[in-house]
Amino acid sequence: MDAFHELLACPACAGALAGDWSCEACGRAYPVLDGVPRLRLDGDSRTEAVRRFYDQAPFPGYPPRDSLAWLRARAEASPFAQLLDQAIPGDARIVEVGCGTGQMTLNLARADRIVVGADLTLASLQLGAQAARRFGVDRALFVETDLHRPSLREGAFDVVYSSGVVHHTPDPRAAFACIARLARPGGMIVVGLYNAVARLPLRLRRVIARLTGFRWIPFDPVLRDRRNEPARREAWLRDQYRHPEEHRHTHAEVLAWFAENDVDYVRAYPSALISAEPEDLFAPAADNWAPEAWLAQLGWMAILGGEGGLFVMVGRRRPLSQDAAQSAILAPPVARPRTKIAS
Repeated sequence: MDAFHELLACPACAGALAGDWSCEACGRAYPVLDGVPRLRLDGDSRTEAVRRFYDQAPFPGYPPRDSLAWLRARAEASPFAQLLDQAIPGDARIVEVGCGTGQMTLNLARADRIVVGADLTLASLQLGAQAARRFGVDRALFVETDLHRPSLREGAFDVVYSSGVVHHTPDPRAAFACIARLARPGGMIVVGLYNAVARLPLRLRRVIARLTGFRWIPFDPVLRDRRNEPARREAWLRDQYRHPEEHRHTHAEVLAWFAENDVDYVRAYPSALISAEPEDLFAPAADNWAPEAWLAQLGWMAILGGEGGLFVMVGRRRPLSQDAAQSAILAPPVARPRTKIAS
């Protein structure tokens, strides 16, 4: 686990963690349950409500008779998952903030990558850790933490991926600022959020669901596909229709978050250009014209509305200024794990 310790820190004081998961600076000890280090401090009442919500129905869950082949096939069926995997170098250090039950974390843990799956909910993380053992994946570690006081070392990751999480926090703008600091200068930030426009079809379905006591929910393709998987169907129903904390955002709003946190805009997925889809998720878009982005978001209702209106924004953390770079050169070097994971 030595390679993972280099990427983690004490959530109380940001000190280094020893091999037994105690803090070398403040001495605080953190337990490990079912292979999951519990590096989380208590949050505010709204954050704790979200944690309890997912404890009751971890999302998205695993189907019966799963396997690593099933996981890979599921990822290959998703154009976005393929683009993300193709864009990330084979030796990257990756964190998935809000990994849930860990499917994306496990899918990205290939080649010489080191992947940390971080989440607020222990029940979800245990499912991910159990799947990692079943599938024989040893380049992923699941940790329990809160993104507002994360056990993740700032500036340590080549890629920070967080999808479907920030919009479930009490202050999404502040939450984004926290995850942006985890990327190294020049590192990539990939954030998935509910789009204010593309979410409208699901919000209409939710009105009908509530009026009928959730006995009838029309035109939801995910519920239809999971009709023979009661646990996963219930997890989707709770996550999309009964969540205690939800926010929705526009392309322009997230661009403002990028600017506030020294993150350069790269592109959106689906594309914010009406006639173009990305071939390289980390290549800058050809243009970024606000009126075209608004028209594209109207089109996202048809593309994304069936599954909840989640869109993705990609940014690159700006390199250090000359003065900051000089300070970094003079600072003691930090060991960077590469291909060997010590047990």
